Amino acid sequence: MSIKKANVIRAFGKVLFLLYVGFLIYFLFVAEWYGRTEVSEDYRYNLELFKEIKRFITYREQLGIFAVFANLFGNILIFVPYGFFISVAGRTRGFFKTLFFSMGLSLGVEIVQLFTRVGSFDVDDILLNTIGGVMGYTIFVICNQLRRKHYARNEKKR
Repeated sequence: MSIKKANVIRAFGKVLFLLYVGFLIYFLFVAEWYGRTEVSEDYRYNLELFKEIKRFITYREQLGIFAVFANLFGNILIFVPYGFFISVAGRTRGFFKTLFFSMGLSLGVEIVQLFTRVGSFDVDDILLNTIGGVMGYTIFVICNQLRRKHYARNEKKR
């Protein structure tokens, strides 16, 4: 792939990344659909790993499938694009870089939720968000390998 084409793809990745971050900020702090307009008077937090995950699995019947899916899989799925786009947009990439940045962004989100009292600080969310970021990186690696094979195959035909 030419350097010019790689720069265009990287620029496109940066635009998608910025749009995604805007969506993330809206969804995590403003969206009425997820109950983000209500500010609690108390600080709400969970510092025990797997506590909320166990609670959602144990009480899945009472909470409903949507609440369980939104909490467990939603926290993973919302960070998959982050792991993918940060890899597309960056000149350097790697598993540990994505792991570190996904965890850092998730920790930042949780801290903001704690201090603004919109949502709650939850270590389980940090874990699930980080898993989502790493999954996004894994999808990027797979797509990048497929793209390289396709590009190499087309070069052989010329």
